[in-house]
Amino acid sequence: MNSSHLPKADTQALCASQELEQIIQKEIKASPAPLPFSRFMELALYTPQYGYYTGGAHKIGKAGDFVTAPALTPLFGQTVARQIRELLPQTAGNICEFGAGTGELAAGLLDSLRDTALDNYFIIEVSPELAERQLARIAALVPDMVQKVRHLTALPDSFDGIMIGNEVLDAMPCELIRRENGQFLRICVGIENGQFVQIAVPLADPHLLHLACEYFPDAQPYTSELHPAQYAFVRTLAERLQRGAVILIDYGFDAAQYYHPQRHMGTLIGHHRHHTVHDPFFRVGLTDLTAHVNFTDIAQAGTDEGLDLIGYATQADFLLNLGITDLADSGLSHDSPAYIQTASALHKLLMPHEMGELFKVIAFGRNIGTDWQGFAHGDICHKL
Repeated sequence: MNSSHLPKADTQALCASQELEQIIQKEIKASPAPLPFSRFMELALYTPQYGYYTGGAHKIGKAGDFVTAPALTPLFGQTVARQIRELLPQTAGNICEFGAGTGELAAGLLDSLRDTALDNYFIIEVSPELAERQLARIAALVPDMVQKVRHLTALPDSFDGIMIGNEVLDAMPCELIRRENGQFLRICVGIENGQFVQIAVPLADPHLLHLACEYFPDAQPYTSELHPAQYAFVRTLAERLQRGAVILIDYGFDAAQYYHPQRHMGTLIGHHRHHTVHDPFFRVGLTDLTAHVNFTDIAQAGTDEGLDLIGYATQADFLLNLGITDLADSGLSHDSPAYIQTASALHKLLMPHEMGELFKVIAFGRNIGTDWQGFAHGDICHKL
């Protein structure tokens, strides 16, 4: 690919990327069969010390590769807290956040829920470096609440409380599948002349074949993603949740939109220093690889394990239902720099051409009230 328009990486980062490439190539050479793309993506993102999420580089914010809603404005966490405030008294008072990024959402929720029965704020984080950074950020913003934070590397066997994940599902390894000449093919990764290349092999896995037949349109050639890792993750959450709720916020579509015939190249994309990258092999370990979420699949996973599907809405509707504009208006002069900055952040969170419509909120419950303010208007569960 032509990378002349992309920022140069420093020598240390490039060396780490090359080390990761060697690790992946070693696994490819040792494998008797081509390496599924999902495994390549897992290694690129999560190999200890070198993976995108497990290495030491800053990923989020102006100096990173992308910006998340909690990093845009504290209003995001304050607004989500309004929903959690209604739910927390119905549980044992625990919150569990997955992949807490910079720690901004955790800090916002802790600050907004300080006068509630919040007992523990658990964070599941695979990156030790990110966990340290999150704790430091939380301590800086809400020092009196930091004692409630507990970092874990895995979900407890049983949980009573509120589980929340913002942009977690899209970071899970996906399968790349192509439909061509009446046949389903699985995209794998091989090596040619020392470089990673895509290799298409007949799709033999019966589970993936079933999903491809269910979701893919007749249009050919057609390439898209399947998400067994996301499905398994949500089922695990459901299995562990004894009482409480699951709130997941991410970008994606219902299945009909996701697998629209015109979306014939899928949604897999790379992010590097706020640039879009279409080559999944570019600067491995330094480039975020991500795919959109099939929320029909997510809804199915939760309900398969007996959870109540509470609601499914655009991020804009969810935040507006919870009064984000009221929070934004409190105490700021309309000609102040702070108000202008807040208005800009709201524009990005709420506008259809920004994050407002592409990002969705889906929620599940078990043994908890189903009348949630966040879904009072604009619930689109019928599209799932």
